[in-house]
Amino acid sequence: MVAVPSLFSLRHLLVLSLALNVSLILRALYHESGEGNKWWFCFKKKMMADAESWLAISSTPSLHNSTREKVINLDHGDPTMYERFWRQMGDKTTITIPGWQSMSYLSDVSKICWFLEPEFATEVVRLHRVVGNAVTEGRHIVVGTGSSQLILAALYALSSPHAAEPISVVSAAPYYSSYPSMADYQKSGLYQWAGDAENFDKEGPYIELVTSPNNPDGYRRKSMVNRSQGLLIHDLAYYWPQYTPISSPSDHDLTLFTASKSTGHAGMRIGWALVKDKEVAKKMTKFIELNTIGVSKDSQLRAAKVLKAVSESCEQENHQNGESFFKYSYNLMAQRWKQLREVVDAGDMFTLPQFSPAFCTFFGKETEPQPAFMWLKCVDVEDCETFLRGHKILTRSGRQFGASPKYI
Repeated sequence: MVAVPSLFSLRHLLVLSLALNVSLILRALYHESGEGNKWWFCFKKKMMADAESWLAISSTPSLHNSTREKVINLDHGDPTMYERFWRQMGDKTTITIPGWQSMSYLSDVSKICWFLEPEFATEVVRLHRVVGNAVTEGRHIVVGTGSSQLILAALYALSSPHAAEPISVVSAAPYYSSYPSMADYQKSGLYQWAGDAENFDKEGPYIELVTSPNNPDGYRRKSMVNRSQGLLIHDLAYYWPQYTPISSPSDHDLTLFTASKSTGHAGMRIGWALVKDKEVAKKMTKFIELNTIGVSKDSQLRAAKVLKAVSESCEQENHQNGESFFKYSYNLMAQRWKQLREVVDAGDMFTLPQFSPAFCTFFGKETEPQPAFMWLKCVDVEDCETFLRGHKILTRSGRQFGASPKYI
């Protein structure tokens, strides 16, 4: 006789028996009453949901009084910490879009990026001028559904359809954990992920993704390969004064920015590229056209309103009692890093990156880098992600960034 596994206690068998009997009774009632399927479906769905919920709780020994175990999920970033500022702004960033507006695919056919809303383009240029973090003169603006779409558009634009093999895509470790999957997800014949830029020694053309300040460790970055056939994509999502000192306007061939990191509006799904080469801008636009037939006009109009509010808060700060967005966000980040360092320094289990202050042209004083993420190292633990998971803290392993598992 086969023994019943200990997982199924007498209580479980009783609940199962009860569920089966109730199901049979309800089925009989359904056929006798002649009621429609809608009543039966709703009632059955409710009963099954209640039964599944009860079984899930009763079969987990560590759960007590119907309270599930809680975990701290630090694996994904979500920039809602700026919500308080935007609530204080009231109606300054509220827009009304009539039903007849934004119906056309087209925005400005005189521009290479024909779906770029002029109002959004104007505010992008204005914000970079106010902050002083990017050169916009002599650049074509390409708008995308977040910088993720723009990265793929840039890879497409910089690749040659006539090459004998896919062009290599590299980035210095620790690199943004999504770069490898973004490069290889579609198994494109145009490009492929080739790993850590510091170890790249293949001859021929390549594309290097330069993230500065870097995600995840927060350090400023430059190109690592430095060969004549290299094509560079500068991902400057975090080159804003709340995260790092602004030293000078970035002046590169292809630079990416995103609203999710600059203002915290991740849900708008808006990013933009500043592109020097006309043909590259055309190919990026073509990719987005084939991918999504443009970018939401509603999101662009909302983003324009938000960027305008940011610029105005900076320009009016010295004339009014209000606080600029970047001053608010800088102080918030400074407070969080102060608390984080105090906790880490109180023990000897973890270490954090150390940064040197530098002069910030935006604030007109020395400031210290305070990245959006913490690059934490376990001192005496080889697998930091597994160790913290055991303490109900979910993180992203250093392996996913091309680094040691001692980091998360």
